[in-house]
Amino acid sequence: MIRTRLVWLGLGFSVTRAAVSQFIWRDLWVDRYALLSDVKKLDALQERVSELE
Repeated sequence: MIRTRLVWLGLGFSVTRAAVSQFIWRDLWVDRYALLSDVKKLDALQERVSELE
């Protein structure tokens, strides 16, 4: 009986860890994409300013 409880406990921790790591990975991916998008906008703005000068 104790083995069954330990197996279920280990399985629960594994599933929880996988879900949390998935959320963290997705959040980091979105942040990276947003940062790259902002950098591209700044590059376009820099080109427009250079053309005006």
